[in-house]
Amino acid sequence: MIIKPVSVALAFLLLTVCAFNSKAQDSKVGTWGIVTVVLPGDSTHKWGGYTEFQTRTNNVFSQFQYYEAKAGVSYDIDKNFTALLGTGHYSTYDYMDVGKGPTINETRFWEQITSNQFLYRIKLEHRYRVEQRWVNGDYRNRFRYRLNVFVPLNNTKIVAKTWFISAYDEVFLNNKVPNFERNRVSAALGYQFDKSWILQAGWINQYNYSATAKSDKDNIMLILMYRIQRKNTGQHEQVPTTSD
Repeated sequence: MIIKPVSVALAFLLLTVCAFNSKAQDSKVGTWGIVTVVLPGDSTHKWGGYTEFQTRTNNVFSQFQYYEAKAGVSYDIDKNFTALLGTGHYSTYDYMDVGKGPTINETRFWEQITSNQFLYRIKLEHRYRVEQRWVNGDYRNRFRYRLNVFVPLNNTKIVAKTWFISAYDEVFLNNKVPNFERNRVSAALGYQFDKSWILQAGWINQYNYSATAKSDKDNIMLILMYRIQRKNTGQHEQVPTTSD
């Protein structure tokens, strides 16, 4: 079942290219596209990792304004606890004049712990992250907590040929007043084709807050994940989580 997810990935790349050629106008709804490749750890291989590319547009599949590229190394403490060290580059553009180059460049490092709970059909992921950020050369700290919920619809586990729903809420805090910086809420419908390919489509809202302004925006979200399969793997239940 490789043809379908690969076709989705090619369509996503085409839409990203088309986004550069759109006329500028503000929009209340944008698009997030996420492609993730994961090498999960397991009971046999404790070390793993991932790489992820993301692009965002101001309008629905048009008016490119943002991309990020990141990667990380993970270690499975046990089957339900994973530690990760990550780094990434993030660039934001003025969608009305992309040719001027990015208005914001950010380099980021982070440390995180992920804890999973499997309650029959309900799968819970708790993620705790500490970030070190350089935004246009200025250093900042940030602290994030995300609760992610997955529910398979036609199986008790999320395995090959499984439909599932996912939803999460994530809070962003920093060490400067006001300490609250951002909140994300998301809901999506997903399908796992086989052991490797997973597709999700849904909605995400991002609310930003500062002492001088606040804003929020709804976005259509498309996620394509490829999970690398090792030989002689000690299998355990996994959730199709995104790394963002």
